[in-house]
Amino acid sequence: QVQLVESGGGLVQPGGSLRLSCTASETMLSIYRADWYRQAPGKQRELVAGITNDDKTNYADFAKGRFTISRDNAKNTVYLQMNSLKPEDTAVYYCHLDPPTPILSDYWGQGTQVTVSS
Repeated sequence: QVQLVESGGGLVQPGGSLRLSCTASETMLSIYRADWYRQAPGKQRELVAGITNDDKTNYADFAKGRFTISRDNAKNTVYLQMNSLKPEDTAVYYCHLDPPTPILSDYWGQGTQVTVSS
């Protein structure tokens, strides 16, 4: 069973930065599209950013210009660099791997809490 381990969350002041990491337990990241989602209390989970297996990226409007998604297939790790954080960015952030074919499973991380507060 593949596991995704997320890290890097925490408490940060408005305007600060955090880098989230998501590491897969097996050497398989390179074939998957990877996404970061977030879910704030009382709200639906929403897509933050995605990166294809050939490094094409897309971002939610709220993330453009502030967040950067990247991947290091050699380390089986996906990153989300978050700058200029705002209180409304407070949420649990989840990593997701989307397979290239329905034959394979998709995977979710356990989530990491990001709190932006002064």
